Amino acid sequence: MEKVIPRTLSGFMELLPADQINMEKIKRILQDTYSSYGFYPLDTPVIESSEVLLAKGGGDTEKQIYRFAKGDSNLALRFDLTVPLAKYVALHYNDLQFPFKRYQIGKVYRGERSQRGRFREFYQADIDIIGDGALDIADDAEVPAIIYQVFQKLGITEFQFHINNRKILNGFYVMNGMSSKAGEIMRAIDKIDKIGPVMVRKILTEDIGMYTQKADTVLDFMSIKGNKEEVFERLSKFRGMNAQFDEGLDELIIVSNYLKSYGVPEEFYEIDLSIARGLDYYTGTVYETTLKKHPEIGSVCSGGRYDNLAEFYTDKQLPGVGLSIGLTRLFYILSEQKMFSEANIASPCDVLVLPMGECNSEAIKISKILRDAGIRTSVYLEKKKWKQKLSYANKMNVPYSLILGENEISKGIVSIKDMKTGEQVSTKLQDGIMLIKCGIEQKNVEKIVCDA
Repeated sequence: MEKVIPRTLSGFMELLPADQINMEKIKRILQDTYSSYGFYPLDTPVIESSEVLLAKGGGDTEKQIYRFAKGDSNLALRFDLTVPLAKYVALHYNDLQFPFKRYQIGKVYRGERSQRGRFREFYQADIDIIGDGALDIADDAEVPAIIYQVFQKLGITEFQFHINNRKILNGFYVMNGMSSKAGEIMRAIDKIDKIGPVMVRKILTEDIGMYTQKADTVLDFMSIKGNKEEVFERLSKFRGMNAQFDEGLDELIIVSNYLKSYGVPEEFYEIDLSIARGLDYYTGTVYETTLKKHPEIGSVCSGGRYDNLAEFYTDKQLPGVGLSIGLTRLFYILSEQKMFSEANIASPCDVLVLPMGECNSEAIKISKILRDAGIRTSVYLEKKKWKQKLSYANKMNVPYSLILGENEISKGIVSIKDMKTGEQVSTKLQDGIMLIKCGIEQKNVEKIVCDA
């Protein structure tokens, strides 16, 4: 029988064991941080009805979505976690308490061209706050403040939030007689960091059909830069020309002030008028997050305010705000740039018990005692030579090995080896447990990522 060549589809990530451990550690930090702010965990189906997912997609969504038929059903794989959330809240409205705060970490699917740092199947890690009828603008600041804490706990310090408000953009387009093409313009402007202002200007004039002067007006407005006080001062000159613009500017100032209250240093965020977000459901605050050393990768965390997302599922007004970390993209960058700390323990266990001779039974008993003490423990039961057992421990990257032979059993002791330093001590089991626990606690002080 001819063998099938094993392969992984382009745009799909498959990790080796040590890398998978690092991925799981990141997920745990995300879960713990999200939970610490009072967010519920949530899981929604990967497959939904196409009409549900495409109720309000916009942009390139319909081109990228994976659709298929099963019998008479027209189905699709979810392309993000926000639209399924809107369906969930509309469906379970009577059973939820508002504001409803949830987090979800799950895979999504987009049929776009795979390239460096971009995948067709990837994890997103979302947080969202949903209101009933109204949602305070202060919530728009809590969401990026939580992401700030996540990155700090991971050890990522070289990043920056880019924040804008789509009401400012919509108001600006109305002022300049461009409201009929506002959606197209914002989708074009959203690509400015990827393709540059020259190509965006070409899209505005040739594809959208704007006059050259109008296109230049848009690009000049988007190029307003400086610290937040300088940007707000320049934007304040447009006050009184459009009510939506004024509302957006007021909201942006409030969010900026609340970020300070949440403990986010000003150097970690900037007001960036070019940020629009390509999806049409964003209505107010929008965010994108980039790694300072790798701006070419684009945003690793994005989102914003969506006041009307659930309108296709219910007549109730359910405004929300959220952010999504592109977890697979972020992991790819950290791995590619070798930013995972060497001190980080990327092993499935803290201790590997290595029995010598005919000591398997005692080794199994000791491994249970270690696990009962809260130590992740594996036992090596294969009949191999001592050198092969030690080589296995090294390749597993375990912090400690517990060596158990007839000599140790007769003396009522165990031998514990620090696999990094090579130091080995013989001691009573309970003392050995304390030694291992203290050692693991010290090793776990290190952040997962080192981006300094």
